[in-house]
Amino acid sequence: MSKRLFISHSWSYSERYNSMVNLLTNRPYFDWQNYSVPEHKAFVGLNANALAEQLRNQIRPVQCVIIIGGMWTNHSDWIQFEMDFAKSIGKPILGVRPRSAKVMPQAVVNVSDLVVNWNTESIVAGIRQIS
Repeated sequence: MSKRLFISHSWSYSERYNSMVNLLTNRPYFDWQNYSVPEHKAFVGLNANALAEQLRNQIRPVQCVIIIGGMWTNHSDWIQFEMDFAKSIGKPILGVRPRSAKVMPQAVVNVSDLVVNWNTESIVAGIRQIS
């Protein structure tokens, strides 16, 4: 059965998002649907309220929200919004510690149902465990 996933990201840090998409796409025996919007399909010209509603619409149908940790997470109001909204509607959150990261933002740790290292098997096992 296909997993419906939302990968939280900042368009200014798309390489981590793209790496996560590739990791999940190339994992044998793991079928998933991506409900997040990549940089090349970025919402343009939306005011804050319209963007917030677009994000809510992406998160509502998913089975798991993936938050890629990194200190930039502390500086993104939108990623915080995504975490808060996911939590408010009971969506499980998987925190993923980036490669070679020594510190995981406390905001991500606080909302995550599970935190795993950036490793294909750990991420897939974590998704299956909490969703």
